[in-house]
Order: sequence, then C-alpha cells, then structure tokens
Amino acid sequence: MIRTFLRPPSSAADWVADGIRALGVVSVVVALIGWTLVDAATFALVLLGLVLPRFLGVRPALDIAFGVTLLVAGWSAVLDVYVEVRWWDLPVHFALTGLVALMLYVLLMRVGALADPAAEHIPVWVMTTLTVSFGSASAVLWEVAEWFGHTVIDDAIYVGYTDSIGDLAIGAAGAVVAGLTARYWVAESRHLGARSRANA
Repeated sequence: MIRTFLRPPSSAADWVADGIRALGVVSVVVALIGWTLVDAATFALVLLGLVLPRFLGVRPALDIAFGVTLLVAGWSAVLDVYVEVRWWDLPVHFALTGLVALMLYVLLMRVGALADPAAEHIPVWVMTTLTVSFGSASAVLWEVAEWFGHTVIDDAIYVGYTDSIGDLAIGAAGAVVAGLTARYWVAESRHLGARSRANA
C-alpha cells in the first residue's frame, strides 16, 4: 500500500483526486485560523479519510466521490449547515455511508479478507449484503460519535432519537445502493498489485 500511495498521478482524474486532498490540508489550516481547535480537529479527521483512498489505490471516480463528500460533510459541520438546514444531514448520511462501506470493502480486499471481484465471480447479493453490513456498522459508530460529541465536547451538536434512527435508516439505504453497484466501484483499481495481476 505504501508503494501505491507514493505512485505519482497518471491521469487527469488522479490529479483531481489529489487536488481534493490538497483542499483537505487547506481546510485544516483555514479552520485552525478562522474557527476553533475542535473545527480544526474535524478537518484533521477528514484529511485522514482523504488519504485512505490513495493508500488503497481505488479507482479515481470513487476517490473523487469520497473526497468531495468528506469535504462537504466537514464544512457542513463547521458552518452549522446541519443546524440551519435540518434535512441536509440526510443526503450526506446517504452518500457518505455508502462510500465508507465501499472503502471498507476495498480495504478488506487489500488485506486478503475478501475476494477481488475482478479475479473471481461474486454474486451481487453477497457484495450487497457485505456492503450494507459495513455501512450499517459505520453508521452506528457515527451516531455514537455524535452522542459523545454532544455529551462531552459541545452540546450544540444535535442528537435525538428521531434524528439518529433517521440517519441510520438513510445510511443503510445508501449502503444498499453502494452494494448494488459495488462491482463497478471496486473491480477496476489503481492498486499496483491489481495491475501486476492484470499484466501477468
């Protein structure tokens, strides 16, 4: 994965994905100067997420979609968009949960815990079931993080039974869509190991 991370961009889409990572670095600095340490820490977590696709060597389209969604989620939190527009967290949860589930799928492929769909046939229902499981688990952890943030860090963070159930439901729906399209997102890869197998 280190070799994959260090490989220079080879297409316009690769450059766009790396540009989004650069925006993550800028966001940390801007939040640190113009907002609070908590906001800067939020973008530090976003930046951590932004570098993961490069380590995994996912296809550029997934890299870009994941990066844009992470930045939108981060800035929506810092700018209080979730507070001002109550429904805004629903599309964010829908998209981000599905994308996180796909990233977890690829991660488990890289470590050999799951088979590569490009190497052997995997039924759509299996990929969807796994993706929904990954997405649902990540959505639960996100809600726990929101509760912790509300209880320990800042009570302005909105939590509630209805909000949490709605977020979990819409996140699971996003994971279903991700699972049904997972073969497209994970089968083609920029990962060096995958390219070596393809050229063998």
